[in-house]
Amino acid sequence: MSNNKTPMTPEAAARIQSATAQKGNVAKDSFAAKAQSAAAKNSGNGKQGGK
Repeated sequence: MSNNKTPMTPEAAARIQSATAQKGNVAKDSFAAKAQSAAAKNSGNGKQGGK
């Protein structure tokens, strides 16, 4: 596994959540929910897109 970590972006989280939602409800403890939370934290910390 690589040591490079790419922060979750809001766009990536939206794709994950959309794909999950097509299969049914998005559970609070699902990967899609965690991705959305991580994207929100990353975009608030200035980590998105190397900015």
